[in-house]
Amino acid sequence: MNARACVIFGGTGCIGTHLAKHLLQQTQMERIYLADIRPLCEEAHVQPLRNWMHQGRLIYVACDVRQPLDAADLPQHADLIVNLAAVHREPGHAPEEYYQTNLPGAEHVCAYATRAGCNRIVFSSSISPYGSSDAMRNEDSLPVPETAYGGSKLVAEKIHLVWQKAGPSRRLIVLRPGVVFGPGEHANVARLARSLARGYFVYMGNRATRKAGVYVKELCHVTQFALEHQDTTGEPVLLWNVSMDPPPTLGEFVDAICKVTGFHLPRFSVPRNLLVAVSYPMAGIAQLFGAQPSINPVRMRKLSQPTHIEPQRLRAAGYRYRYTLEQAMADWKLDAPEDFLRK
Repeated sequence: MNARACVIFGGTGCIGTHLAKHLLQQTQMERIYLADIRPLCEEAHVQPLRNWMHQGRLIYVACDVRQPLDAADLPQHADLIVNLAAVHREPGHAPEEYYQTNLPGAEHVCAYATRAGCNRIVFSSSISPYGSSDAMRNEDSLPVPETAYGGSKLVAEKIHLVWQKAGPSRRLIVLRPGVVFGPGEHANVARLARSLARGYFVYMGNRATRKAGVYVKELCHVTQFALEHQDTTGEPVLLWNVSMDPPPTLGEFVDAICKVTGFHLPRFSVPRNLLVAVSYPMAGIAQLFGAQPSINPVRMRKLSQPTHIEPQRLRAAGYRYRYTLEQAMADWKLDAPEDFLRK
């Protein structure tokens, strides 16, 4: 992978900060621009990036991908663009917000790539376009998005594909990761860890439900592997699912967290419909007091929905995983022990 200047849109988030660190440590990348609406946070796992900032190898650029990027202080030339910018949390946004950000964002990033003479984009999509199903899905399966987020990501993929087809030397990598977990995530798996720490997690008859997911550092290795694989094969477009192989079950997530933390394994299972029913008044009360509800109806349903998405093409390409699920949790706890505290 020969690239000297890289722009990571959405670069100050969980994936972007880990990817920047990985590329600066593991490749010949000379300079990385973190283009995002917010500057770097103050969390411990981000602090090593500040040393590269002082050296001038890492540069923060304030920008909003919902707006044209002509006025942003971005480099005039880029060798590689990674597009992570998106509205993605579910729940948390009105349906139209996913489209208002994710579609113009894709268009504006592709327009910048054209102006900057960049012929290579890595786009981080999602497994959400597949929808939920007990049946296994892979890259050859027909996407049937069930949410505004999944629909917006699928359209954003098409926008990037249009950009790629407009130039014979352009190359595109579309990665569809499952739930991404690790230091700085603060989302689904982090909430699972906190509920286990506080002792209030219960199953809803969903211990065996498969949940495609990948450790954030593994995702960084997969990104580098995809770039090198594309260099070797010359394929203009790669579309790969990214998950542990096979996708873990919810029970395996719980077991791995409990094993590395010493938390007690949950012993109870409560009917799903009962928990969903209880979550409505609890969410309503929390909203009255301006608080974020710890139990949300949308999250309750998501916990019971299978995402059996297999990384068929990643497997066929010969990728070797660096982390088991237990090793990933142990590494996460080492980097960010505060994510596993009971408070």
